[in-house]
Amino acid sequence: MAEIEKSEARRPVVRAEDLRNKALELQLLEMKRDEEIRTREAAKHAEFINDFFRKHVGDKERDLIRRVVMQAAADGKLEAMAHSFPSRLCTDIGHAINSSGANWPATLQGKAEELYDLFVEVAQPRGCGLKAKVINFPDGMPATSAFS
Repeated sequence: MAEIEKSEARRPVVRAEDLRNKALELQLLEMKRDEEIRTREAAKHAEFINDFFRKHVGDKERDLIRRVVMQAAADGKLEAMAHSFPSRLCTDIGHAINSSGANWPATLQGKAEELYDLFVEVAQPRGCGLKAKVINFPDGMPATSAFS
């Protein structure tokens, strides 16, 4: 025990200024990491928006929706979420969908509008139904809409 005390006594005492500097260094590193995360998320969001408004629904997306629907049927379910997108991408930020307004399809844009048109053309004549709803309300505002 006495030896531990002697080794403790030989250690240099850390200055308060050094501790503050270390704490600031760690805060700066954390801020840098957070900024890098925000930058990556902003880039991902920009890519999603570009894809949503400028590209068409491709075979991959159609196949994915088909698989989701077929798996739901195989599991005995009567509905499946086939697609979701931020409701702020609707012309009314999702209010018509949320209130079950009859004109909610008119508020769709981009791929959501294209998917709805494909539903009307391909699935509806085969007896399939479509339901749209807002599924996320951060801060009390509509955030994500889904087709099921």
